[in-house]
Amino acid sequence: MHESTRKGTHVSNSYKKTMNLPQTGFPMRAGLAEKEPKRLEKWEKSGIYERVLKANEGHETFILHDGPPYANGPIHIGHAFNKILKDFIVKYKSQRGYYAPYTPGWDCHGQPIEHMVEEKLGPEKMKKIDQVTFRRLCHEWAEKYVDVQRQGFKRLGVRGDWDNPYLTYIPEYEAGNVEVFKKIYESGAIYRGSKPIHWCMHCHTALAEAEIEYGDEKSPSIFVKFDYHEAPEAFTAAGLPVRLVIWTTTPWTLPANAAVSLAPQAEYVAVVKDGEALVMAQELVGHVAETVGWDEDIEYLKDASGEVIRLKGNDMLLTRYRTPIFPDRIGTVIVGDHVEMSTGTGAVHTAPGHGQDDYLVGMKYDIPVIMPVDGDGCFTEGGGPFAGMKVWDANDKIIAWLDEQGLLLSSTEFSHSYPHCWRCHEPVIFRATNQWFVSMDDTDLRTKALDAVEKVRWVPGWAVNRIHAMIEDRPDWCISRQRSWGVPIPVFRCKQCDAVVATPETFDAVIKLFKEQGSNAWFALAPEEYLPEGTACGKCGCTELVPEKDILDVWWESGVSHTSCLDNNPRLHRPADLYLEGSDQHRGWFQSSLLTSVGAYGIPPYKAVMSCGFTVDAEGRKMSKSLGNGIDPADVIATSGADVLRLWTSSVDYSQDVSISDEILKRTSESYRRIRNTFRFLLGNLSDFSWDQAVGLDDMPSVDRWALARVGKLLDDVTRAYDDYQFHVAYREMVDYSNELSNIYLDMLKDRLYSDAPDSLGRRSAQTVLGNVLEVLVRLWAPVLTFTCDEVWEHYPEGMKAGYDDGIDSVQLAGWPSREDFVPQLSADEAESILGTYEVVLDVRDAVTKALEDARNADEIGKSQEAKVVLTCDEGTAELLKGLGEDSIAELLIVSAVTVQSGAEGLQVSVLPADGEKCPRCWNLRTLGTDPAHPDVCARCAAVLAGMEG
Repeated sequence: MHESTRKGTHVSNSYKKTMNLPQTGFPMRAGLAEKEPKRLEKWEKSGIYERVLKANEGHETFILHDGPPYANGPIHIGHAFNKILKDFIVKYKSQRGYYAPYTPGWDCHGQPIEHMVEEKLGPEKMKKIDQVTFRRLCHEWAEKYVDVQRQGFKRLGVRGDWDNPYLTYIPEYEAGNVEVFKKIYESGAIYRGSKPIHWCMHCHTALAEAEIEYGDEKSPSIFVKFDYHEAPEAFTAAGLPVRLVIWTTTPWTLPANAAVSLAPQAEYVAVVKDGEALVMAQELVGHVAETVGWDEDIEYLKDASGEVIRLKGNDMLLTRYRTPIFPDRIGTVIVGDHVEMSTGTGAVHTAPGHGQDDYLVGMKYDIPVIMPVDGDGCFTEGGGPFAGMKVWDANDKIIAWLDEQGLLLSSTEFSHSYPHCWRCHEPVIFRATNQWFVSMDDTDLRTKALDAVEKVRWVPGWAVNRIHAMIEDRPDWCISRQRSWGVPIPVFRCKQCDAVVATPETFDAVIKLFKEQGSNAWFALAPEEYLPEGTACGKCGCTELVPEKDILDVWWESGVSHTSCLDNNPRLHRPADLYLEGSDQHRGWFQSSLLTSVGAYGIPPYKAVMSCGFTVDAEGRKMSKSLGNGIDPADVIATSGADVLRLWTSSVDYSQDVSISDEILKRTSESYRRIRNTFRFLLGNLSDFSWDQAVGLDDMPSVDRWALARVGKLLDDVTRAYDDYQFHVAYREMVDYSNELSNIYLDMLKDRLYSDAPDSLGRRSAQTVLGNVLEVLVRLWAPVLTFTCDEVWEHYPEGMKAGYDDGIDSVQLAGWPSREDFVPQLSADEAESILGTYEVVLDVRDAVTKALEDARNADEIGKSQEAKVVLTCDEGTAELLKGLGEDSIAELLIVSAVTVQSGAEGLQVSVLPADGEKCPRCWNLRTLGTDPAHPDVCARCAAVLAGMEG
């Protein structure tokens, strides 16, 4: 046995040159980190972006409009995730034949860039610098990081018009702001007014709702007694001092108190305590008693008959009290539906200058707006004894002062969610100032926007409820900011009477100015240098005008990209087919784009909106420097390559937050390796194949027809997934298919491919199927594995390249596969039939695989080729299997022989040692020596050898 084995090995090695072993230059080792930059250079030199557009010129368009990231630092993993998703769509649509230009953009104005420039200059230089110079420095900062991010995005393999992006600081874009402002202003929706808005004391500017983030803060929680000046008669009959009890978590707003709001239908009682009648909602007496520490026995103020006196909020309307900080200031009791009964006292301290609800209910009752706080967050003289103090510092002082005055009933501390500035992350305050607003209701913008929402496709579908709720509940949009680096509010003020001057002529003059010189000219030139001669105040006739100092909200600026970018670029169009950004943009860019478009044109700026979740670590935690759990895309690319990052992006369900970690990327790399090896196998076994050698359906073994039908089903399923933007579904389909292909079909084909004669019908049939599989897989994976599939295309077998024009030197130009392209054609009915047949066959294969494993573990067989199998099954299954041919079933199962017999209700598998000897050429157990000319090999191998000799 030992000598025989040695001889067999020697003979086997001598036959190696007679085998059809795979031949390809496509390497097993990817080396993506080193190779991808070279492929980027190749694409850039060949002008691949323009060539793809040229190939689809005149076709139906698909415009994915890029939401502008902020130009302030290198790209992070969230940027990469977002841009890669966009690239999937653009490349897929291009492969489907759409004319799909992609113009990237950047948001270049705003406070963060100002802040970085201020930090760089230092306080002394900032005091001396003029606004024009400061804006130039901000422009240079933005320009620097636009290029940093551009290189980062290009390295990801994202294809686009990188040399001609849209930037919010370019003159044409800035002019678009004024065009939209003009339309909405003339509709009557833009106004200037004093209203409470989020104010950042650190950044010294107003903030819109979209610029607010929430974080936990500790705040004082106090119950305060307000002395009644004119109390309801029912409460004064007992002759006790009557006091309203309010609850607040912002003691610093008490100097601005002007009213107390009650719930109109709630019942209010007076609790008798320490010789005082303390008025509060009966429903909340227990809550107050528990907080303050009163005894369980509560004494209520009663009437002469002994009944507890109860008054509804409406019964106390317009009664009067003395404000706590300024006793000489008389406040008014009012009612409002915003008063809740979940906590507090049912009596709400109301300062219209410090809150939206307070402002709205105050307007109803003509309550004055008192504002004793300046832009630095310090009390002015209107703060009385607290003038000069920062509002946060004043909290403790005010509480102590109330206690001294005998007005403090209780003081505790509690943690709660509080609004913070999204830029500096400091807590903000509500502060009434003169600002510019877009009204949500004066011109029915809210209703029109909600109607427009229903005309848009939202992906995922539940997102429509999110955007609907945000628009339905949002206040008027504050669009002015008190900063320097941005597009100015394009109106003028009369120097004499302070009236606003904004006419079609002034707007048009500013549009022209911005297009020609950019918005810097606003700060460098006097209005008379560019406004029409004779422009004057419509109220008093004064011709001396002052340009508005405030700039536009950056959300407005990015939101008008539908005009400044889509309308101004001849390759693009409005509305866009798709906007795609993070889910937070329902309160940001998605919404500002919708409001400006509906306000200016009456239609949404997009046909569909797709939102993605955020990137988190493996435990679902937000990535941060302090936790050390961040993933830098540059690090991933440097070690694993961009295609691994792209593959991870395709594998996750983007509709929710997605986890990424080194371990997750390691698993993704393993998945990539298997995909790459599949491509290598296909390329290697098609090296001597051309389409004129394809085998027709009638000459194909049934298993090959099944494989053809199976790749057709994959094409249908993946195409549907791409159409639905379900990339993780496409990924799963393709990975599962590749595993099935490798484990079943490719594994069984090796004998036929390697050992049959090169031009044999069986081998050419297998190659015909593999050719179709390669043609499909390289295109299906191309939007995701953009570098790898291009590399596969470069290594296409010469015989298969012959069917393509010379200009199609990249898979990006190869189009999307179609069943009509298959060679040979397989009808839909036949495909469905054979897939159904092989569902049964594959179930049988699963059972046989288990039986072979059991026999191997029992040392009854070695490799599966050393076994023969007897299948005993029901009559229908037996007939089906016999119809396919026992030899074909044996090939599929990779065993020496199969015998099928009926006689059992289920399936019984018997595994026996195979007959014959091991062929040293093909390693199958067969009868050797049937051909005297080649006595050492089986009949099949002998015939092949004879053919080679002849």
